[in-house]
Amino acid sequence: MSSSGILALLIVCFCTSGRLWATATQMWPDLMKKSREGGLDAIETYVFWNAHEPARRQYDFSGNLDLVRFLKSIQDEGLYAVLRIGPYVCAEWNYGGFPVWLHNMPGIRMRTDNDVFKNEMQNFTTLIVDMVKRENLFASQGGPVILAQIENEYGYVMSAYGEEGKAYMNWCANMAQSLDIGVPWLMCQQDDAPEPMISTCNGWYCDQYQPRRSNIPKMWTENWTGWFKNWGGKDPHRTAEDLAFAVARFYQLGGTFQNYYMYHGGTNFGRSAGGPYITTSYDYDAPLDEYGNLNQPKWGHLKQLHDLLHSMEDILTTGNVSSVDLGDDSLWGTIYSNEGGSSCFLANVDQGSDKTINFQGINHTVPAWSVSILPDCLNVSYNTAKVSTQTSVMVKKANVAEDEPISRKWSWRPEMDDKAILLGKGDVTVNQILDQKEAANDLSDYLFYMTSVNLKEDDPVWSYNMTLRVKSSGQILHAFVNGELIGSQWSKNGGESFVFEQNVKLNHKKNTISLLSATVGFRNSGANFDLAPSGITGPVELIGYHGDDEVVVKDLSSQKWSYKIGLEGLNQELYSSQSLKWQEDSFPVNRTLTWYKTVFKAPLGTDPVVVDLLGMGKGLAWVNGNSIGRYWPSFIAEGDCNLEPCDYRDSYDSNKCLSNCGHPTQRWYHVPRSFLNDNGDNTLVLFEEFGGNPSSVNFQTIAIGSACISAEENRKIELSCQGRPISAFKFASFGNPQGACGSFVKGYCEGSKDALSVVEKACVGKESCTIDVSEDTFGSTTCGDDVIKTLSVEAIC
Repeated sequence: MSSSGILALLIVCFCTSGRLWATATQMWPDLMKKSREGGLDAIETYVFWNAHEPARRQYDFSGNLDLVRFLKSIQDEGLYAVLRIGPYVCAEWNYGGFPVWLHNMPGIRMRTDNDVFKNEMQNFTTLIVDMVKRENLFASQGGPVILAQIENEYGYVMSAYGEEGKAYMNWCANMAQSLDIGVPWLMCQQDDAPEPMISTCNGWYCDQYQPRRSNIPKMWTENWTGWFKNWGGKDPHRTAEDLAFAVARFYQLGGTFQNYYMYHGGTNFGRSAGGPYITTSYDYDAPLDEYGNLNQPKWGHLKQLHDLLHSMEDILTTGNVSSVDLGDDSLWGTIYSNEGGSSCFLANVDQGSDKTINFQGINHTVPAWSVSILPDCLNVSYNTAKVSTQTSVMVKKANVAEDEPISRKWSWRPEMDDKAILLGKGDVTVNQILDQKEAANDLSDYLFYMTSVNLKEDDPVWSYNMTLRVKSSGQILHAFVNGELIGSQWSKNGGESFVFEQNVKLNHKKNTISLLSATVGFRNSGANFDLAPSGITGPVELIGYHGDDEVVVKDLSSQKWSYKIGLEGLNQELYSSQSLKWQEDSFPVNRTLTWYKTVFKAPLGTDPVVVDLLGMGKGLAWVNGNSIGRYWPSFIAEGDCNLEPCDYRDSYDSNKCLSNCGHPTQRWYHVPRSFLNDNGDNTLVLFEEFGGNPSSVNFQTIAIGSACISAEENRKIELSCQGRPISAFKFASFGNPQGACGSFVKGYCEGSKDALSVVEKACVGKESCTIDVSEDTFGSTTCGDDVIKTLSVEAIC
């Protein structure tokens, strides 16, 4: 297929981004099926360099990293694929997707005109392209891949690299084009991308975006459906109304291709989360939630929009476009017309006031911050602010498994004994403090910095009032002196450095200082992000206070330091080993650097499984040897949250519509069903870093508990319990009911038929049902002509 032929397919194309490590392999078919049912045409995926080439020239495309299998799964579902090779991806992924061994190559400078970096980047990009070609997966070979991307959002940072940045961008374009893939290449957020590269837009809104070159389509590679979450951060939410508004405006003003970032965000398993301080959950308030459930009403509201726009595809792609002056700067009218008829968009971008528009002789009321779509230019079929799909209330349920004990039995092991710390012996010794990326090469979150100091009685720093002062890059530090933990400290924001200072008692002999630095994901974005310091930056100093005004500083930074990567338990693979002994007596709680293990039964059924880690501090978790990521339930989301319902009107940003203040940033952690043994025992292993009490740890399932809909008359609505029967109705009223899901109340007028009996007869016992919202169904009302009659229901699943 020619490049121009592929672009013809992309008019009115909806995509979703995929993150190969963010979902378990067994979830792929179900997620793709739900994406297609939601009205999507394609799946976008990044390609994570650090996952596929963890060590130089050592590749991994197995299991969850099977890129070819992922692309073939897309094809099997009848979808197209967009391959965003990068290989820089950002994605809130550790180090932006770069392998840390790149950082340690002599002479390298990343994302600029540097031969060392370009050679490595070209090698990996070519490897991916050749792999996809061998399997005939490009559309030019009959496969599903219709577009590819080189680099990622480089336009944001290019100026910081000067002329070398521009030269690098041009090199990227030429290198990609030389690979001859037979489909177009994208360069997102790169307005000056050279021909034939296609520049695209990323953001919450791209309706005003226009590519600089008139011969390329208007494309949107990332429509942010919500936002990611940081440790210590609140839960972000973007309303279905605002997201639909952004999509409708984009297509009203000539858009051709739009991808959701994210349509399913998934989970940052293992150590994949970057940031630093990106949470293990990457739910992103996406239309498919972290566990693969429909996030209603967002999924359904967008599906209705997709289906309508697809029905208008011919006129949107072949019709003549004209704008209509509606006499108000906040009102926009657009007409698409061809020989077969015309279709229209009416937009009201006012942030607070609804507007009545007389359009072609008919009055239409368009709510504030919304778009009405009229496929025949006469009747409104869809308005972005009027949600007529269900809101699903998801609930967590206790583990139902045969013979599951009420209280769980735990065993434990200490991470280290005093000898390991006292000796201070590591794997590498140098006379300086090393950056953690250089010393650990991203093999572990944990790195010991160890040194010793001999203090004689006449040493100027010696005092009975001494402190140890350490400058850290802003993640986590645990300090041990002579085998004793003297204190721990971490930054509220992982990007901020801090100074640790704690009183210390030293001897007139050899004293061992062991500093355990823990990272929580390396920085993943910004100009020169790869150069951001990590670990202990120094100086490391002993401070002697003599009286009120004399302070003596002894700098230890340049003396001999020994480094040890990782932890003993990680090196011994305690999370999966069956041969090592665990202790069952003297069970400790609130103890730092401690391993815990327990056995549990898999919850019955097929609903997604989560583990509740409330009571724990911070650490790592595994189920049957599979990492479910970092946990940190002790990190509370601080600040103020607006308890009022979120107002969709006005522009969205990541500080709007926040919730979860005063609660753990993340309490629940996803355990994919594929990690579990349905029959027999399962093992949970926790490494606790700060100190916690695992006695309350428990497994639960997530399922839909109730479903609500409010829809205006003359519509057909679908109500679904997503695989389980509708058991009862808590509320039903046709007329002018008030309130919101969970708090509906009847209004002053109502249909002559008992709405509750009508919906019970139509729906109870069924997994889904369709209801015609009309007086024919619910009887005539006395509401009056000035009342828009509405059906509100709340069903129990």
